[in-house]
Amino acid sequence: MDLVACLDEPVVLEPGSRALIPTGVAIALPAGFEAQVRPRSGLALEHGVTLLNAPGTVDSDYRGELKVLLVNLGQRCYEIRGGDRIAQLVVAPVSRVEWCLEETLPPSSRGGGGFGHTGR
Repeated sequence: MDLVACLDEPVVLEPGSRALIPTGVAIALPAGFEAQVRPRSGLALEHGVTLLNAPGTVDSDYRGELKVLLVNLGQRCYEIRGGDRIAQLVVAPVSRVEWCLEETLPPSSRGGGGFGHTGR
């Protein structure tokens, strides 16, 4: 779903600046679920405006207002007005795991290769 800005006055994002934008929405997720706040592709492409911590995670026990941390990576000021669509919200199940301490890990075809290890 789209998240929209809940603002009485416009907020101007200068190039390189960030702002926490309220949405006026609070949710109660069931246990075992999270909400992910994701950028809108049109804002990123057309204006260089995206989320600073993407995706942002909303835990199931959070009950406060959802706010979106926007950053302007573009070269021009961007004005956010009340009602503007600023992000997307996706609800997803969360898998819980139990960790076990092991001395060695089972082998894999990739092994310990890191960034760029698998090529293009």
